[in-house]
Formats: sequence, structure tokens, C-alpha cells
Amino acid sequence: MTKFTLLESIHDTLQKESEAILEIKNNFNPDQVNKIYELIRDCKGKIITTGSGTSGAAARKIAHTLNCVDCPALFLNPADAVHGALGVVQADDLVFAFSKGGATTEINNLIPGCKAKGATLVAVTEMEDSFIAQKSDYILKVKIENEPDDFNMLATSSTLATIAIFDAICIAITRLRGFTKEQFSIIHPGGKVGERLHEN
Repeated sequence: MTKFTLLESIHDTLQKESEAILEIKNNFNPDQVNKIYELIRDCKGKIITTGSGTSGAAARKIAHTLNCVDCPALFLNPADAVHGALGVVQADDLVFAFSKGGATTEINNLIPGCKAKGATLVAVTEMEDSFIAQKSDYILKVKIENEPDDFNMLATSSTLATIAIFDAICIAITRLRGFTKEQFSIIHPGGKVGERLHEN
């Protein structure tokens, strides 16, 4: 294991995480991203995100960002989903299932219910041959070569890359829909953002 000083370690991690964003920028599949954009744009129901652990944290953030750009979204805890919470899923809904390795048992267990309810299911994973990818209607592959930790195990850079690609899609939605400052001010009236939006 390489020995770092504190600042050397921090600089190393930030450098590797910034490189991960550039990696996904250069390597994402345009057809997949275009399809995800279309699915979000044309969704007649709710957008539901789900994931466990770090993928769940990313899924929560992405649901919030979707709401911020006027795309109704919620996070579904996969552990709760199979104990009755799947009732929130309806036929017009779009479900994004986040699982880096594509083998999360909690996610695998909710797939049959989503399919039975008639929702459109999208797997967000780095493993295109995984169970979740094979059972979903669509896939968005998000893969970076290395996490910054010494064991290449902590889902850090990969999580940032996943959030970043959805940030990019959400901002594209605002631009291509002509989303206005006035529309944003209705959704986000609170805090400093709300104050800035209501400035004349």
C-alpha cells in the first residue's frame, strides 16, 4: 500500500474522482442516454428510483434532482418494496433500479412486481450481463475503471459518475423543454435559491 500524507491522499482522491467524471463523459453510450432522456421526457406517470447502500444514496439524490426540474419522482426503498410498498408502482411509471454490480438481492426481488404492474424498468449498472440488466426493459451502463481507494472497492467515483450522468440528463431536459426561472421559482421557493429566484 502506498503511503500518503494527509494532503497527498486528499489530492490523489480528488484527482481520481475528477478523472472518473471525464471517463464517463468520454465513454457513455449515446443511444442509451438518448433513450433515458426520452423515457423521462415522455413519462406519463411517476419516476421511481430505487437502490441499496451507496446506490440507494445516489438514487435518492437523482429523484430529488428530477423533482427540481419538474419531473415527478420518488425514491422507493427496496427493502420496503417487497413488504407492500410496491403498491406505489403503477403501469405508467418509470422505475430506475440502481445496482453497480447488478446482483443486489433486494433489487432482484422487486423486479417481478414492477414487471407485473406494467411499469417500465431501467437498470442502471456497470454489468450488462447481470440479472437486473437482463430482466429490465432498458439499461444505462455506468462504468468507471477504478475507485480511488487502495482496494478499488469503495463505491465513490462510480457513484459520482452515476449522479453526474443523471445531472447532465436533467439539465438537458431543462434546456430542451425551455424550463424557465419562473417555473423553477414555483418548485423551489425556499432558502437562498428561492430568494435568488424571486429577485427582480
